[in-house]
Amino acid sequence: MAIIRPFRGLRPTPELAEKVAARPYDVLSAAEAKAEAAGNQYSFYHVSKSEIDLPEGTDVYSQSVYDKAAENLQKFIKEGILFQDGTPSYYIYRLIMNGRTQTGLVCASSVSDYNQGIIKKHEFTRPDKELDRINNIKTTRAQTGNVFLAYNDVPEMNSLIDRWTNTHAPAYDFTATDGIQHTVWVVSEEAAVNEITSLFANKVPHTYIADGHHRAASASLVQKEFEEKQMIGIDDPANFFLTTIFPASQLVILDYNRLVKDLNGLSKEELLSRLEYDFTVESIGHLPQQPSMLHEFSMYLEGNWYRLVAKEGTYTTDPIGILDVTILSNNVLDKILGIKDQRTDKRIDFVGGIRGLQELVKRVDSGEMKVAFALYPVTIQQLFDIADSGNVMPPKSTWFEPKLRDGLISQII
Repeated sequence: MAIIRPFRGLRPTPELAEKVAARPYDVLSAAEAKAEAAGNQYSFYHVSKSEIDLPEGTDVYSQSVYDKAAENLQKFIKEGILFQDGTPSYYIYRLIMNGRTQTGLVCASSVSDYNQGIIKKHEFTRPDKELDRINNIKTTRAQTGNVFLAYNDVPEMNSLIDRWTNTHAPAYDFTATDGIQHTVWVVSEEAAVNEITSLFANKVPHTYIADGHHRAASASLVQKEFEEKQMIGIDDPANFFLTTIFPASQLVILDYNRLVKDLNGLSKEELLSRLEYDFTVESIGHLPQQPSMLHEFSMYLEGNWYRLVAKEGTYTTDPIGILDVTILSNNVLDKILGIKDQRTDKRIDFVGGIRGLQELVKRVDSGEMKVAFALYPVTIQQLFDIADSGNVMPPKSTWFEPKLRDGLISQII
């Protein structure tokens, strides 16, 4: 069963919460972070993207960046921008985007659960990205990047959260510039804290990483190093990592689309002909159309959209083979366009569905890319099935939105 525990969150004073809150460190560049933080001395980008306070051109993986992050974090604490709760608490975090609400529990999840597979994964991690987070955690002695987890709904937990949010005032409640509302409650009453811990220990056999595989892996590796060096005891915060856990019924996965720079030497007519081996191909005109069901794809090529529907028998029905990202990868990207490894091939790029199909049109029409493929989103159940089977998804399979804000709740280790 899942082991979670409350922790003494490091968080902003209420009047500064909106100014402190920052988008996740890994969804924007240093230049974008610097622009967003301009004129805002309280922005958490000064910690999560601390290269914005160093000379332009500084290597974002240099030790100077991690040292600056630690310096800025301590400055925020010293100046009272951030404070640490005196009582171990859980936190309820609600996001509202376009009228849709999702409410999660911010807690410390067990590194041991991660190592033993109670916290399930669906992606491979890259050593360079792990090392970046390892250096950040070790230097700042804090976990500032939240790992987004999901779990099968527990009615008692849903009821508890509903009761709490309906009867207690939030610590923070603001709408960010992108229109997403962020509301946070602090749960510090002993009875409620104990009930939450017990519900997870008795009702939640597994949690699933939705977003944050590198953050979770890095927390595990830091804990292992600290343990080997006898730097931590059994109850040390480093044995746990910062997570927000959402019930599956409230989550929606957006599409994650593909752009390719060339047709691998083929003409448009040759590509369409090759596609007909594995797909029914239909021209649908100049207006963008989202795929309407699994195994249906939309392709944009030379100003025209096409509907591709995978033919039965051209894909396997195991948890990985039945995924649309796998079908596209095997039967188009690899077989026709010669893209063998989407992680390393420079001819392919990925666009999260939050940007819309017009982003695909723009990049193809500009000549930067030659062809675009829009996919039907992976479902939460498909993600769970793959994680349960011990398999991993192809790269860039899922895009979750809305995203948690960095800086609202961190864990000191």
